[in-house]
Formats: sequence, C-alpha cells, structure tokens
Amino acid sequence: MKTIDSPAPPSLRSWLLWTAGFIVLPLAGFAGSAIIGRIDNPAAALAGGAIVGLIIGFGQALTSTHRLQAVTWIPATATGMSLGLFLGATAVSYRTSLADLVLMGAINGLVLGTTQAVALPRRAQRRWMWAAAMPVLWALGWSVSTLILVGVDAQFIVFGASGALVVTALSGLLLHQILPSQHEPGTHPVLPVKAATA
Repeated sequence: MKTIDSPAPPSLRSWLLWTAGFIVLPLAGFAGSAIIGRIDNPAAALAGGAIVGLIIGFGQALTSTHRLQAVTWIPATATGMSLGLFLGATAVSYRTSLADLVLMGAINGLVLGTTQAVALPRRAQRRWMWAAAMPVLWALGWSVSTLILVGVDAQFIVFGASGALVVTALSGLLLHQILPSQHEPGTHPVLPVKAATA
C-alpha cells in the first residue's frame, strides 16, 4: 500500500499547534487583570479566574485539532480556574513568594485538572492522568515565571509567557497520550468487512 509523505506526522503537527496556543495564557491573564485588577480578595479571585478560564478554554478547544469539545471544555475550564484560583489564593492569603505561588498553583491545578478531566470526550484514555498532572504543571508554571524574575508580586491571575510555554508544551504531550488525534494511524474505528456473495 502506497503512502504519501508529509512534512510532519499528525501527532507532531497536533502538538506544535497546541503548544503555539501557549500565548493564550498570558493574553488571558492580561485581559483578566485589566478588568479585575490584582488578585487580593475572594471576589477578585473568583471573577478573574472565570474570565481567564473562559479565554484559556476557548483557546485550548481551538488548538486541540478537534479533540476537545468546546461546549464542555470551555465551561469546565472557566469553572475550574475560578474555583481553583479562589481556593489557591485564599490558602496562601494572596502572598506571592515562590513557595506560596507553587502551593497556589498546585491547588488551582488540582481543581482545574479535575473539572477538565471530567470534560474530556468519552473516548479519552486514562483521563485521571490529566487531573493528576495539572497540579504539578501549574505549580511548575508559577515556579518558572517566578524564577526568571517576572513581577509576580503584582498578584497576577495566571503565570506569564515563560511558564505558559512550559506548561502548554508538556500538557500537549500528555493530551496526545490521553486523546490521540483521530487522524493518526490506528485511531480509526475498524469497520466490519462484508463476506463476498456468490
């Protein structure tokens, strides 16, 4: 059977597109901060998280190469970000030291990862891995942004571009394991073959 060579395998193209979507996170954070301001009280955390989650959810659904369903993914991301940021920021009393932001990120990621895992399509394999990974990835995102001296003392809603790039690239690899592209070899459903009749 003849195959046509392509510049990059579907899995690589899907990962690159997902990773390019990292820019949505700092843009969402900028928009949320412009509307809400600092995250220094419960109302700001809930509202800021919801705004940023709405934008991130839309961006991820758009760059997922049709693997995520916008109708469930966007509200799940908005809800998870809102509740997660509220719980995380409250737990650290809105402080912005490295240790505080790592803890806040882990709590935010736990809630976000759980709501997003529930919103994954039915064909998703081992969706629990997404919920388990998000606390680690969000803690890592805040660590990267803090360590490169981003002004985190401004009490941002989400980490900056550097943290976003790391988190998005790693989550893209995980998404491929949990939810491979339907256009990749071996992911098409096998259709029954009709027996030949005389």
